[in-house]
Formats: sequence, structure tokens, C-alpha cells
Amino acid sequence: MPATILVTTRTTKVSNQNGHTTMTRLCVYSSFSDLMPSYGKLFQVCSQQSGFFLSLPWFQNWSKTALDAQRRLRIYGLESDDAHAPVLAVLPMCYTPPALPAIQFNILHAAANYYSAQVGPVINIDETGSKENLALLIQGMIRESPRWDIMDFHPIEKGSENYALLKETLSSAGMAVECYFCSGNWFLKVGGRTYQQYFANLPSRLRNTLQRKSEQIKNAGQLRFDIISAPEQAADRMHDFLEVYANSWKKPEPFPEFMPGWIVESARQGWLRMGIASIDNKPVAAQIWLVHQNKASIYKLAYDRQYAKYSIGSLLTAHLLQQVIDTDQVAEVDFLNGDESYKQDWMSHRREYWGIVAYNRHTLKGQLSRVLQKLSRQVKRLPPH
Repeated sequence: MPATILVTTRTTKVSNQNGHTTMTRLCVYSSFSDLMPSYGKLFQVCSQQSGFFLSLPWFQNWSKTALDAQRRLRIYGLESDDAHAPVLAVLPMCYTPPALPAIQFNILHAAANYYSAQVGPVINIDETGSKENLALLIQGMIRESPRWDIMDFHPIEKGSENYALLKETLSSAGMAVECYFCSGNWFLKVGGRTYQQYFANLPSRLRNTLQRKSEQIKNAGQLRFDIISAPEQAADRMHDFLEVYANSWKKPEPFPEFMPGWIVESARQGWLRMGIASIDNKPVAAQIWLVHQNKASIYKLAYDRQYAKYSIGSLLTAHLLQQVIDTDQVAEVDFLNGDESYKQDWMSHRREYWGIVAYNRHTLKGQLSRVLQKLSRQVKRLPPH
């Protein structure tokens, strides 16, 4: 469907005392497939700065395979008539149409769910004027009719440029902004070390476990590790990942088409490192890692419960770490969101991901929702009777 134009503005940039007038328009799209080709360039620049969770391939696969049936996409794009930068800023959002709009809150969410480890504005943070462009986009969203009572963005790395910029822009636009904790995130700074140097600094308990289990598993059969990255290999070995996942302790995926789609797409982009551990040709552990912009992200882990006594998942993790450190030569390994204790054994640093929620002061329901949120927090602080 063609875009709906919400706001058209005229901006004047002054350079060397010569005024240059640029027309900008805020447009909204209901599908990533409807975006003009020029959007692809901005998504590419942004993903190079902020990671693959803000890439167009990520959003395309997510929206096709993991968007809840009740939710609707609402992709806001600030477009310019300047041929050098036709797309200035993008905010992929979604919402659930309220059944009773007169009394229910109109809530706009970042286009994300439990599959997403990061959200944020799609902008070129190194470009002059990016802050002003995001401000124009947010201001247009706030003035949209019917108005949004709440805007919610999570998770975002606290301390990142995107976090600070989005928080400041929402506040400057007149929204009542509050922030909340989402999760911890453990990561490894490689620091130019080899895998053997990294391994030597692991906790002795973990080193001993890896060495002991490597010997024990030899009695179980012939062990083989494969790392799949090519698209044709990914399609051929997809069933191995799905078999391991089905035999693991994990619940079935709520959106079963998401992971197959993302495995194929990330392989096509050159990001995939799918590790498969097999014993006598039976897949017993599988992990999905993604290497992008000098960083390896550990996305999915699973192992067959029958082989838990061999710590087969840890052995595969060690094998993949050797791959990304020695072969891919990444600067960082990211265990993504979650404060699970086992991650601390492998990683060296911790950061936090937070959410930003903005209440619209210009709507009665926006003001009411903020009051209710404050009351809820106060009730939780009350001592038990």
C-alpha cells in the first residue's frame, strides 16, 4: 500500500549565508515491503553502527514470521526531497487496535518482541542533523490523530547514543518520559587475544569441566563439530537444528517459522555461524551465532537432554568461541539479554538494557496512564501485612 503522509514541513539550512530550503514529509507505512528502495541505504548504515537487530533483513523476517496476528505495523519514515539523503529517519513501530477505543489506551510499541534483543531509531548517528530529524519524526507522531497515549521502546542499551537521543527527543517533544530496567547483558571483550589465551583465563572450574567432558564423551561415540555459514548449507542442515531443539528442554517456539527464516536470511547476509555437534552422525547440540560488524552474538542455544551429562552444549560453545576469536577475529562476543549465572563464566563484562516509556501529556488517557503507573509502583513498595 502507498504511504500515508502525516505531516509536511519546510526546513531551511543556512550555509555560507545562502539559504537552502528542504521539504520533508513524515510518512507511515504498514509493511516493510512497501518501503521505497532508498530506505535500504539508511537501514544499512544504521545496522553498521548499531547492529543487525536494526537491519532491514531482520525486520523483514520478523514481520513476516513473528508478528502477532492482532498487531499492526506502523513504520514511520521522515523523507526529504534532498537527493543526497532522501530518507532521514525511520521508527519501526506496531500497535494492537483497541477493542474499546473510547476507554482503552492507544499504545504504540517498538516493532519488537521476545526475539528482539535491541530496538531503536533507524538513523545515521554520525550525520549532522540526525537529532533534529528524529525530533521532527517524533513530533509528527505525537500530533497524529487519533493521538497515541503511550509510546514504549524496549530493549535499548543503557548508555548508548540511541538511548540518550531517544530519551531526550521524547522529553523535548513534551512527553512525560520514564525509564525501566529490562535485563542484564554479559559480553566478552576479546582484546586481541587468541582463543588459547582466552581459555587460559577462564575460571578453573569451567576449564576443568571442558577438559574432563572432552575425554568422557569419547566413550559415547564419534564426536564431530560443524560450523555452517553458507546459505545452501544452512538450508540443508536446518533439520539438525530443529531436531536438537525438539529434543531439548525448551518449549516449542511460539512462531515456528521465525528461526528457519532467520537462519536462511542471516546465512544469505554472511552473518550466520550455526554450530552443530553430532555423535555418530546424530545431532545432539545446536547453536545459532551471528557475526556482524566485528561482533559475534550468541542468539540460540539448545542440546539434547539425553546428552546433558557430557556438557555437550558447553563443548560446542567453546568450539564456536575458537571459531569467532581465531578465524573471524571479532573484538566482542555478546551473550545477548539475560543475567543467567552460567554466562558470567564465559564473559568478562556486563551492561544493562532498559526501556523508555513516554506518556502523552496532551491526552487525558495519557495523563491517566502515567498516574496509574505511579500508583502501581507505590503499591508494590508497601510492606506486606
